[in-house]
Amino acid sequence: MSGKVAVVTGSNKGIGLAIVRALCKQFQGDVYLTARDVGRGQAAVESLASEGLKAIFHQLDINNLNSITTAAAFFKEKYGGVDILIHNAGIAFKVADTTPFAVQAEVTLETNFFAARDVLTHFLPLIKRGGRVVNISSFVGPRTLNKCSAALQQRFRSEDITEDELVALMQRFIDKAKKGEHKQDGWPESPYGVSKLGLTTLSMILARRLSKERPNDGVLLNACCPGWVRTDMAGEAAEKTPDEGAVTPVYLALLPPKITEPHGKFVSDKEVQPW
Repeated sequence: MSGKVAVVTGSNKGIGLAIVRALCKQFQGDVYLTARDVGRGQAAVESLASEGLKAIFHQLDINNLNSITTAAAFFKEKYGGVDILIHNAGIAFKVADTTPFAVQAEVTLETNFFAARDVLTHFLPLIKRGGRVVNISSFVGPRTLNKCSAALQQRFRSEDITEDELVALMQRFIDKAKKGEHKQDGWPESPYGVSKLGLTTLSMILARRLSKERPNDGVLLNACCPGWVRTDMAGEAAEKTPDEGAVTPVYLALLPPKITEPHGKFVSDKEVQPW
Protein backbone atom coordinates (compact mmCIF):
# COMPACT_ATOMS: atom_id res chain seq x y z
CA MET A 1 0.00 0.00 0.00
CA SER A 2 2.27 2.72 -1.21
CA GLY A 3 1.84 6.16 -2.68
CA LYS A 4 -0.81 7.85 -4.72
CA VAL A 5 -2.39 6.45 -7.83
CA ALA A 6 -4.43 7.75 -10.79
CA VAL A 7 -6.43 5.49 -13.10
CA VAL A 8 -7.67 6.51 -16.56
CA THR A 9 -10.10 4.23 -18.41
CA GLY A 10 -10.02 3.83 -22.19
CA SER A 11 -6.66 5.54 -22.40
CA ASN A 12 -4.63 3.84 -25.12
CA LYS A 13 -5.41 6.63 -27.62
CA GLY A 14 -7.17 9.96 -28.15
CA ILE A 15 -8.26 12.06 -25.19
CA GLY A 16 -7.56 9.24 -22.73
CA LEU A 17 -3.94 8.96 -23.80
CA ALA A 18 -3.56 12.76 -23.65
CA ILE A 19 -4.95 12.72 -20.08
CA VAL A 20 -2.41 10.06 -19.08
CA ARG A 21 0.37 12.13 -20.68
CA ALA A 22 -0.65 15.24 -18.71
CA LEU A 23 -0.97 13.32 -15.43
CA CYS A 24 2.50 11.79 -15.93
CA LYS A 25 3.82 15.36 -16.04
CA GLN A 26 1.68 16.90 -13.28
CA PHE A 27 0.58 14.20 -10.80
CA GLN A 28 2.84 13.08 -7.97
CA GLY A 29 2.11 9.38 -8.04
CA ASP A 30 1.66 6.35 -10.27
CA VAL A 31 -0.44 6.82 -13.40
CA TYR A 32 -2.25 3.83 -14.89
CA LEU A 33 -3.12 3.66 -18.57
CA THR A 34 -5.91 1.12 -18.99
CA ALA A 35 -7.42 -0.42 -22.10
CA ARG A 36 -9.38 -3.46 -23.22
CA ASP A 37 -6.64 -4.57 -25.63
CA VAL A 38 -3.36 -5.52 -23.89
CA GLY A 39 -1.21 -5.05 -27.01
CA ARG A 40 -2.56 -1.57 -27.75
CA GLY A 41 -2.32 -0.57 -24.11
CA GLN A 42 1.31 -1.65 -23.79
CA ALA A 43 2.16 0.06 -27.10
CA ALA A 44 0.68 3.28 -25.72
CA VAL A 45 2.78 2.98 -22.54
CA GLU A 46 5.86 2.50 -24.73
CA SER A 47 4.99 5.56 -26.82
CA LEU A 48 4.86 7.62 -23.60
CA ALA A 49 8.17 6.11 -22.46
CA SER A 50 9.73 7.40 -25.70
CA GLU A 51 8.63 10.88 -24.54
CA GLY A 52 10.34 10.26 -21.19
CA LEU A 53 7.05 9.65 -19.36
CA LYS A 54 6.27 6.70 -17.11
CA ALA A 55 2.78 5.25 -17.20
CA ILE A 56 1.86 1.73 -16.07
CA PHE A 57 -0.51 -0.52 -17.98
CA HIS A 58 -3.40 -2.47 -16.47
CA GLN A 59 -5.98 -4.29 -18.54
CA LEU A 60 -9.54 -2.99 -18.08
CA ASP A 61 -12.48 -3.78 -20.35
CA ILE A 62 -15.38 -1.73 -19.02
CA ASN A 63 -17.87 -4.01 -20.80
CA ASN A 64 -16.63 -6.99 -18.79
CA LEU A 65 -17.70 -7.02 -15.14
CA ASN A 66 -14.99 -9.53 -14.23
CA SER A 67 -12.36 -7.21 -15.74
CA ILE A 68 -13.71 -4.31 -13.63
CA THR A 69 -13.74 -6.27 -10.37
CA THR A 70 -10.26 -7.70 -11.05
CA ALA A 71 -8.85 -4.21 -11.66
CA ALA A 72 -10.61 -2.78 -8.59
CA ALA A 73 -9.20 -5.58 -6.41
CA PHE A 74 -5.71 -4.91 -7.78
CA PHE A 75 -5.79 -1.20 -6.89
CA LYS A 76 -7.26 -1.91 -3.45
CA GLU A 77 -4.54 -4.46 -2.72
CA LYS A 78 -1.58 -2.52 -4.13
CA TYR A 79 -2.52 1.07 -3.18
CA GLY A 80 -5.28 0.73 -0.60
CA GLY A 81 -7.61 2.52 -3.01
CA VAL A 82 -7.51 5.10 -5.79
CA ASP A 83 -6.75 8.83 -5.56
CA ILE A 84 -7.89 9.85 -9.04
CA LEU A 85 -10.31 8.05 -11.34
CA ILE A 86 -10.92 9.51 -14.79
CA HIS A 87 -13.56 7.55 -16.65
CA ASN A 88 -12.94 8.26 -20.32
CA ALA A 89 -13.84 5.00 -22.10
CA GLY A 90 -16.76 5.39 -24.48
CA ILE A 91 -18.02 4.83 -28.01
CA ALA A 92 -19.90 6.68 -30.73
CA PHE A 93 -21.34 5.58 -34.04
CA LYS A 94 -20.40 7.80 -36.98
CA VAL A 95 -23.17 10.05 -38.34
CA ALA A 96 -23.15 8.15 -41.64
CA ASP A 97 -23.33 4.72 -39.97
CA THR A 98 -26.24 2.66 -41.32
CA THR A 99 -26.57 0.44 -38.22
CA PRO A 100 -30.29 0.43 -37.22
CA PHE A 101 -31.23 3.07 -34.65
CA ALA A 102 -32.41 0.44 -32.12
CA VAL A 103 -29.02 -1.31 -32.27
CA GLN A 104 -27.14 1.98 -31.97
CA ALA A 105 -29.27 2.86 -28.92
CA GLU A 106 -28.58 -0.43 -27.13
CA VAL A 107 -24.87 -0.66 -27.99
CA THR A 108 -24.12 3.00 -27.20
CA LEU A 109 -25.92 3.01 -23.85
CA GLU A 110 -24.47 -0.37 -22.91
CA THR A 111 -20.97 1.12 -22.99
CA ASN A 112 -21.42 4.83 -22.31
CA PHE A 113 -23.96 4.48 -19.49
CA PHE A 114 -24.35 0.95 -18.13
CA ALA A 115 -20.66 -0.05 -18.31
CA ALA A 116 -19.66 3.38 -16.97
CA ARG A 117 -22.02 2.80 -14.06
CA ASP A 118 -20.41 -0.59 -13.40
CA VAL A 119 -16.97 1.05 -13.24
CA LEU A 120 -18.24 3.70 -10.82
CA THR A 121 -20.10 1.13 -8.68
CA HIS A 122 -16.90 -0.84 -8.12
CA PHE A 123 -14.38 2.02 -7.98
CA LEU A 124 -16.22 4.68 -5.95
CA PRO A 125 -15.82 2.74 -2.67
CA LEU A 126 -12.06 2.72 -3.36
CA ILE A 127 -11.72 6.48 -3.77
CA LYS A 128 -9.50 7.75 -0.97
CA ARG A 129 -10.10 10.82 1.19
CA GLY A 130 -9.46 13.93 -0.89
CA GLY A 131 -9.88 11.85 -4.05
CA ARG A 132 -11.11 13.12 -7.41
CA VAL A 133 -13.48 11.42 -9.85
CA VAL A 134 -13.97 12.81 -13.37
CA ASN A 135 -16.42 11.39 -15.89
CA ILE A 136 -15.79 12.38 -19.49
CA SER A 137 -19.16 13.40 -20.84
CA SER A 138 -20.04 15.75 -23.70
CA PHE A 139 -21.71 19.02 -24.63
CA VAL A 140 -24.06 16.78 -26.63
CA GLY A 141 -25.56 15.78 -23.24
CA PRO A 142 -27.12 19.15 -22.31
CA ARG A 143 -28.05 19.72 -25.95
CA THR A 144 -29.90 16.38 -25.90
CA LEU A 145 -31.50 17.20 -22.54
CA ASN A 146 -33.02 20.35 -24.05
CA LYS A 147 -34.58 18.26 -26.83
CA CYS A 148 -36.28 15.84 -24.40
CA SER A 149 -39.93 16.24 -23.38
CA ALA A 150 -40.65 18.63 -20.50
CA ALA A 151 -41.45 15.65 -18.26
CA LEU A 152 -38.12 13.96 -18.99
CA GLN A 153 -36.21 17.24 -18.58
CA GLN A 154 -37.83 17.73 -15.18
CA ARG A 155 -36.68 14.29 -13.98
CA PHE A 156 -33.13 14.61 -15.31
CA ARG A 157 -32.74 18.01 -13.66
CA SER A 158 -34.39 16.94 -10.40
CA GLU A 159 -32.35 16.93 -7.20
CA ASP A 160 -34.22 13.83 -6.00
CA ILE A 161 -33.81 11.54 -9.02
CA THR A 162 -32.34 8.26 -7.78
CA GLU A 163 -29.83 5.98 -9.47
CA ASP A 164 -32.53 3.34 -9.86
CA GLU A 165 -34.89 5.81 -11.53
CA LEU A 166 -32.13 6.95 -13.90
CA VAL A 167 -31.29 3.35 -14.81
CA ALA A 168 -34.97 2.70 -15.54
CA LEU A 169 -35.12 5.80 -17.78
CA MET A 170 -32.04 4.72 -19.73
CA GLN A 171 -33.52 1.24 -20.20
CA ARG A 172 -36.81 2.83 -21.25
CA PHE A 173 -35.06 4.73 -24.03
CA ILE A 174 -33.56 1.46 -25.34
CA ASP A 175 -36.90 -0.36 -25.11
CA LYS A 176 -38.78 2.44 -26.88
CA ALA A 177 -36.06 2.71 -29.55
CA LYS A 178 -36.46 -1.01 -30.28
CA LYS A 179 -40.18 -0.45 -30.87
CA GLY A 180 -39.63 2.75 -32.85
CA GLU A 181 -41.57 4.66 -30.17
CA HIS A 182 -38.80 6.79 -28.65
CA LYS A 183 -39.99 10.03 -30.29
CA GLN A 184 -43.55 9.63 -29.00
CA ASP A 185 -42.07 8.91 -25.56
CA GLY A 186 -40.26 12.27 -25.52
CA TRP A 187 -36.75 11.22 -26.56
CA PRO A 188 -34.60 12.83 -29.27
CA GLU A 189 -32.79 11.02 -32.11
CA SER A 190 -29.39 10.73 -30.46
CA PRO A 191 -28.28 7.54 -28.67
CA TYR A 192 -24.89 9.15 -28.00
CA GLY A 193 -26.56 12.24 -26.56
CA VAL A 194 -28.87 10.18 -24.34
CA SER A 195 -25.90 8.10 -23.12
CA LYS A 196 -23.95 11.22 -22.12
CA LEU A 197 -27.06 12.84 -20.64
CA GLY A 198 -27.32 9.69 -18.52
CA LEU A 199 -23.64 9.77 -17.51
CA THR A 200 -23.81 13.43 -16.47
CA THR A 201 -27.01 12.85 -14.47
CA LEU A 202 -25.41 9.80 -12.84
CA SER A 203 -22.41 11.95 -11.89
CA MET A 204 -24.73 14.41 -10.12
CA ILE A 205 -26.55 11.60 -8.29
CA LEU A 206 -23.29 9.98 -7.13
CA ALA A 207 -21.86 13.35 -6.02
CA ARG A 208 -24.94 13.97 -3.86
CA ARG A 209 -24.52 10.48 -2.38
CA LEU A 210 -20.84 11.13 -1.59
CA SER A 211 -21.75 14.39 0.16
CA LYS A 212 -24.31 12.56 2.27
CA GLU A 213 -22.39 9.36 3.03
CA ARG A 214 -18.82 10.74 3.24
CA PRO A 215 -19.32 14.41 4.18
CA ASN A 216 -15.86 14.85 5.69
CA ASP A 217 -13.78 13.02 3.10
CA GLY A 218 -13.38 15.87 0.64
CA VAL A 219 -13.99 13.72 -2.45
CA LEU A 220 -15.00 15.72 -5.53
CA LEU A 221 -16.86 14.09 -8.43
CA ASN A 222 -17.70 15.91 -11.65
CA ALA A 223 -18.61 15.32 -15.27
CA CYS A 224 -16.97 17.35 -18.00
CA CYS A 225 -16.84 18.03 -21.69
CA PRO A 226 -13.33 17.93 -23.18
CA GLY A 227 -14.53 19.92 -26.19
CA TRP A 228 -14.63 18.92 -29.85
CA VAL A 229 -11.37 17.03 -30.17
CA ARG A 230 -9.57 15.54 -33.18
CA THR A 231 -9.76 11.81 -32.43
CA ASP A 232 -10.79 8.62 -34.21
CA MET A 233 -14.24 9.21 -32.69
CA ALA A 234 -14.79 12.85 -33.68
CA GLY A 235 -12.74 12.99 -36.88
CA GLU A 236 -10.17 15.37 -38.31
CA ALA A 237 -12.40 18.45 -38.60
CA ALA A 238 -12.59 18.97 -34.82
CA GLU A 239 -11.07 22.13 -33.37
CA LYS A 240 -8.97 20.85 -30.44
CA THR A 241 -5.94 18.59 -30.22
CA PRO A 242 -6.19 15.68 -27.75
CA ASP A 243 -3.78 17.50 -25.41
CA GLU A 244 -6.11 20.52 -25.45
CA GLY A 245 -9.05 18.18 -24.79
CA ALA A 246 -7.27 16.84 -21.72
CA VAL A 247 -7.02 20.27 -20.05
CA THR A 248 -10.42 20.35 -18.29
CA PRO A 249 -10.42 16.68 -17.18
CA VAL A 250 -6.91 17.08 -15.74
CA TYR A 251 -7.86 20.39 -14.09
CA LEU A 252 -10.73 18.62 -12.31
CA ALA A 253 -8.54 15.64 -11.39
CA LEU A 254 -5.93 17.92 -9.80
CA LEU A 255 -8.25 20.31 -7.95
CA PRO A 256 -6.31 21.35 -4.84
CA PRO A 257 -7.02 19.79 -1.42
CA LYS A 258 -9.56 21.34 0.94
CA ILE A 259 -11.69 23.01 -1.74
CA THR A 260 -15.36 22.00 -1.90
CA GLU A 261 -16.38 23.07 -5.42
CA PRO A 262 -17.00 22.15 -8.14
CA HIS A 263 -18.74 18.94 -7.06
CA GLY A 264 -21.60 17.22 -8.87
CA LYS A 265 -21.31 19.67 -11.75
CA PHE A 266 -20.95 19.60 -15.53
CA VAL A 267 -17.78 21.48 -16.46
CA SER A 268 -16.45 22.69 -19.81
CA ASP A 269 -13.36 24.86 -20.43
CA LYS A 270 -12.79 24.81 -16.64
CA GLU A 271 -16.17 26.53 -16.09
CA VAL A 272 -19.30 25.07 -14.49
CA GLN A 273 -22.04 24.89 -17.13
CA PRO A 274 -25.81 25.21 -16.68
CA TRP A 275 -27.73 21.93 -16.67
